[in-house]
Amino acid sequence: MEHIYIIVNKRDYELQVKPWSTLLEILRDDLGLTGTKEGCNAGECGACTVIMEGKAVNACLVLAAEADGKEITTIEGLADGATLHPIQEAFLEMGGMQCGFCTPGMILSAKVLLDANNNPTDEEIRKGLEGNFCRCTGYTKIIESVKVAAEKVRQGGGEV
Repeated sequence: MEHIYIIVNKRDYELQVKPWSTLLEILRDDLGLTGTKEGCNAGECGACTVIMEGKAVNACLVLAAEADGKEITTIEGLADGATLHPIQEAFLEMGGMQCGFCTPGMILSAKVLLDANNNPTDEEIRKGLEGNFCRCTGYTKIIESVKVAAEKVRQGGGEV
């Protein structure tokens, strides 16, 4: 067992983890943060995307020990109580949620994109969401959701 210290959604955790435990496993199994989904478990689908130190990562490919000392944001960390994050609002308004399985990863990838560029083109949105697969009806509503989220951020002038 290894001892790690991580900050998840602005909350400190000290955990004992197996050397082969992944970040995905400890988020879901140890911390009960089930918004991070287990999809392919091979880093192909993006369902397990979280933000680690400001970058979108596939939690299924990150060993828990590699997250030691790092700050992690999961989908549960975006909303402020009952107030949804502008990206979450936009996904609801524009129908970007679809079945919802890929949505947490899409939203967190969109956040990383909008943190760097709050006025992305369609092509930049597609590039920012690369590695996140939707198996429902397609990406049109998702891309529209990100565009609406970008507009909300620009109008509000706040943090993405």
